[in-house]
Amino acid sequence: MIVDDPTAHRSRWHWRTLDNAAGGLALDLGLYAVSATFAAITAVTSTLLPHRAWGAVAAVGYLLATLTVIAQLLLRRRSPTSRLTGLPARWAVTGLAWATTTLLPLAWQSIDRAGGRTDRAQEEVLVVEQAGSRLLEHGTPYLGPDAIAALPPGEQLMGYTPYQPGMAMFGLPRALLDTWWTDSRVWFTVGTALALALAVAALRRTPATAGQATTGGATAGQATTAATHRRDAALLRGVQAATVLPICALTLATGGDDLPVLALCLLALAFAAADRPGRAGLAVGLAGALKLFAWPVALVLIVWGLTRRAGTRVAVGAIGLPIAALLPALLVDRDALTENVLRFPLGHGLVTSPAQSPFPGYLIASALPAGRLIAAGLLVAAGVAIAVRLARRPPRTAVATALICGYGLLAAIALMPTTRFGYLLYPLALLTWAPALHRPGDTPTAAVADEGSGRTTSA
Repeated sequence: MIVDDPTAHRSRWHWRTLDNAAGGLALDLGLYAVSATFAAITAVTSTLLPHRAWGAVAAVGYLLATLTVIAQLLLRRRSPTSRLTGLPARWAVTGLAWATTTLLPLAWQSIDRAGGRTDRAQEEVLVVEQAGSRLLEHGTPYLGPDAIAALPPGEQLMGYTPYQPGMAMFGLPRALLDTWWTDSRVWFTVGTALALALAVAALRRTPATAGQATTGGATAGQATTAATHRRDAALLRGVQAATVLPICALTLATGGDDLPVLALCLLALAFAAADRPGRAGLAVGLAGALKLFAWPVALVLIVWGLTRRAGTRVAVGAIGLPIAALLPALLVDRDALTENVLRFPLGHGLVTSPAQSPFPGYLIASALPAGRLIAAGLLVAAGVAIAVRLARRPPRTAVATALICGYGLLAAIALMPTTRFGYLLYPLALLTWAPALHRPGDTPTAAVADEGSGRTTSA
């Protein structure tokens, strides 16, 4: 058996106590109330007009969800077993919150933009749609360095497409028809919703682990029912993190290109939990064909696959799909691909990336002599530390895989010289998703710590 790590056990106990308070409603209330405050502040103070427009609508949506949860809490005091306070009702409130804080402001901004408003989308929406047009006309979504240099200085930044070629697919509808529902954000939302729905379905088809719930006289059936309820509650929390958390709702409603990438990564981890390594590789490969942020997740999943003698099955999709997406652009204009996908993100393009959130890497790069070299060294050191961890204790569970991906991306975002606050949606969602990935055979503490103490003993 695996010896419990007392520190990990205590931290999990504290989180579970908080998460289960009032049947999960207490944390729901905190999430929606804090989100309503954030949205209201955004509506008043943001310097980005699409963000202000989102905040004005989302604040009302979060407030409605907050009031609904308060009513559920009051009802639960009078009737603890009421269906209106149970898990299905919490799923319904989450759906309502996503509709009012993401889908409604997204549709409103898309319709306004189609009507001529120029302040109803972030720049990445325009970039993706322009990439779709170029793909349709020239066979590549990228402009070469000469074409970018020929643009007026104020427009050169918009000439870059710092994504993988697959992202241009979300811009194709706009290239074919100019109307509100061909806005790339609408298709980002369709892709996100589809990936999350498949992830939820995959996890619900996977039997939940009963762990040690059979102690205390409980029957096996009762233990399985309790385990299923815990898994579904954790799954709800993971879906909330990927949908109604303000950093995700705001991003999808105003820009949105990160959300389908995140959702596909979550789908890949769900397939890993369901012991479907080939499908996990395909899902993360699709994400990698959209954006570089998915590539670290693909690497960790391949290592996970190796522990199950399925590394090749994971790698076929995880590596093959991004390469297949890159080949046409490489054959059409290799220099344009290099300029957009490599030189610009690394800070060697014709213009500088505007991604400059005040994280440690950016502060070091901008404030210290040779700061960029120092920040790059710290980033490399973090990467080496993660590589050593993967080599010495490769993740054997989907839970451990998600945790390594989440903490690894958090470190990378903190240390990159150029980054955005919005990128935090990746580690936040991945770490929140992890508890929903438990499967039969995972011991209660080992699934989270992945034998983190490295100590085993025979029963």
